Amino acid sequence: YVCIYYIIIIPKINTHCHADHITSTGLMKKRLAGLKSAISKFSGASADIHLKEGDKIPFGRHSLTVRETPGHTDGCITLVTGDQTMAFTGDALLIRGCGRTDFQQGCAKRLYQSIQEKIYTLPDHCLVYPAHDYLGQTVSTVGEERKFNPRLTKSMEEFVEIMNNLNLPKPKKLGI
Repeated sequence: YVCIYYIIIIPKINTHCHADHITSTGLMKKRLAGLKSAISKFSGASADIHLKEGDKIPFGRHSLTVRETPGHTDGCITLVTGDQTMAFTGDALLIRGCGRTDFQQGCAKRLYQSIQEKIYTLPDHCLVYPAHDYLGQTVSTVGEERKFNPRLTKSMEEFVEIMNNLNLPKPKKLGI
């Protein structure tokens, strides 16, 4: 008998072009032969694959669909499973929060619209997996975030006001 193993290598997908997301890509490509990098075509970053709205990334019998969710950066994307039971939101939508909009292409109005139109239109039971775990939680649902996210239960005008007055310190190594 001959045993054949197939290794499925999907691209290293970056949800946006911030150092805390893309830094490992080059090292991973060196260590894993054949690995491709992927990022939004609007990110301004180099990659093997430039993604856009509606692109499908197959793996096995599953796939992820790209939804453009700019606002934290111009090139933010959310990846949604084919059955819409999971969404990987990067920094666009966090659990009970969202990505900051005060530097590097950030725009509070665009982020609000992206979340309302591209994430909150998913089914309530869709699991939301953000890129950061600031509150000790790693998963939520679209329904929970729509109902309980303190920034996003507001009107767009209120959201923009909140985001414009967060007064967060700049990341130490950002160089701004």
